[in-house]
Amino acid sequence: MAADTDAAGLPQALPVGYRNWTTAADRLLGRLVEIPAAILVVAEIVILFAGILARYVFRSPLIWSDEIASILFLWLAMLGSVVAFRRGEHMRMTAFVNRASPRTRAFLDLVAIAAALAFLVLILLPSWDYASEEQFVTTPALGIPDIWRAAAMPVGAVLMLALTLLRLLDQADWRATLKALALVAAIVAALAALQPVLAGLGNINLLIFFVGVVAATVFTGVPIAFAFGLATFGYLALTTTVPMMIVVNRMDEGMSHLILLAVPLFVFLGLLIEMTDMARRMVAFLASLLGHVRGGMSYVLVAAMYLVSGISGAKAADMAAVAPVLFPEMKKRGADEGELVALLAATGAQTETIPPSLVLITIGSVTGVSITALFTGGMLPGLVLGLMLCALVYRRCRKEDLSGVQRPDGRTIARAFFVALPALALPFVIRAAVVEGVATATEVSTIGIVYATFIGLFVYRHFDFKRLGPMLVYTASLSGCILLIIGAATGMAWALTQSGFSHQLANRMESLPGGAFSFMAVSILAFIVLGSVLEGIPAIVLFGPLLFPIARAMGVNEVHYAVVVILSMGLGLFAPPFGVGYYAACAISRVTPDKGIKPIMGYLASIAVGIVIVAAVPWLSTGFLK
Repeated sequence: MAADTDAAGLPQALPVGYRNWTTAADRLLGRLVEIPAAILVVAEIVILFAGILARYVFRSPLIWSDEIASILFLWLAMLGSVVAFRRGEHMRMTAFVNRASPRTRAFLDLVAIAAALAFLVLILLPSWDYASEEQFVTTPALGIPDIWRAAAMPVGAVLMLALTLLRLLDQADWRATLKALALVAAIVAALAALQPVLAGLGNINLLIFFVGVVAATVFTGVPIAFAFGLATFGYLALTTTVPMMIVVNRMDEGMSHLILLAVPLFVFLGLLIEMTDMARRMVAFLASLLGHVRGGMSYVLVAAMYLVSGISGAKAADMAAVAPVLFPEMKKRGADEGELVALLAATGAQTETIPPSLVLITIGSVTGVSITALFTGGMLPGLVLGLMLCALVYRRCRKEDLSGVQRPDGRTIARAFFVALPALALPFVIRAAVVEGVATATEVSTIGIVYATFIGLFVYRHFDFKRLGPMLVYTASLSGCILLIIGAATGMAWALTQSGFSHQLANRMESLPGGAFSFMAVSILAFIVLGSVLEGIPAIVLFGPLLFPIARAMGVNEVHYAVVVILSMGLGLFAPPFGVGYYAACAISRVTPDKGIKPIMGYLASIAVGIVIVAAVPWLSTGFLK
């Protein structure tokens, strides 16, 4: 039965009676996944904080805490991926899709769903085989079969597969749905038919799958994790004899690093900071210090992002905490909307290395670089880029009219400082706990959560219990989205390594004229591009294991290289027209993207100059390392 169309030629919604059962099934499935995912976030916080208490208060370490945390973590990652899939929150490259006509955009969305369906069908049986094999492995502390952990992989795949089918059944335009399914099926069938040809092409297959397939899927709006997974499965299944269960094993390994447990915990901490009013108090204090000088509120924005980034670790949470507090006052002073969103996006790029950045945690987990060293090495480079932004703000705001702005007296500033002091102390509490060895980079987030909860309940008395549930679900969703990308990219990186590509890349990079200087310059340019196309975490998971050994062989300090790479990716991430961070800043600011394009170019240029300074002066990254 063909669907009716509206005046624009787009399919109308299906009759309500027809959609009732799919809507009800989707809602029920969402409940069945979101509630356990939220409970898992709470459980991880309790387990890790209990480990700290047992170690330092009761002097009796819990030998099973890390094991339980690891088992629950894979379930959190997979259920969070399901939540993100249901909500449409998996990371996608939508720059080209959004430029298409409404009809084409709707069709490409169907193609993305069909591609996700193909990936889930491919992964289902190997994930089940992998979980079955893990039943013969027992955990060291508890002595239970590891299938209790590994079963999260097939369960998550089945749940996402069910949601995919519901999405397809819910479509009004059956013809477009069948066309999208047929297109994906035809591509898969064509590649399978060409298997004898592909098997003899050698490393040309790397271009076909890891450039061609990845580019085609990413640019048509397929979620990045699924695009990586499809390319990896296609390459290994059609050009090698590697069992597909190995891919699932690599994905599990990439997602199960216990250090990555810091991702959901710091995401939740960032949301907690905003909910308890701590972010607003910090910003208010900074405004009392600088709000009366020319460009003062812009300086406050730069400083506030520096401070808040040291707490939340998630750029979207940082911008969402700062922009609503500052922008009304800045607009009242006559600030241009485009200028505001441009500076907000630029500060997002500036603060990528401020601990505890999720990218810092990720880069430490996939490259083996000390996360404590990365936390220490990222502080000063972020400050250097902040100073570069402030220099441009000073130049642009020299003629700002401050006739209606009153300078606060010392008593007002002191009062604002006293009120903000508990919030200002949080970044120092977190960093001191890591540096002094009180807690690991994973555990320290729970100290921040407990501290923020206490301050919100008993000091600021601003704690909305009704928001906790949605915050926990959002934490699971964002974490699952990030972790599935890390898992898929780990599988892809393993396939690239097995092909010999990493060895060839190392030889090419080492033979560049100019040695370490050329290697650093090429890395900066490459990661600016990668940051704009793939975003920071997928790019670093995919290329970090390949490039960091080369940096080490060339005598480049790994912390210094990590900082330069992260800043370069940040520049790409917030640079229009492809950088999704820029569009996130526009969405948070409620400003159309075209208004910020022109003013952001100057800010990005100042960020680029700052990156060159950081790259040229390694001491900025390594000077405070022990």
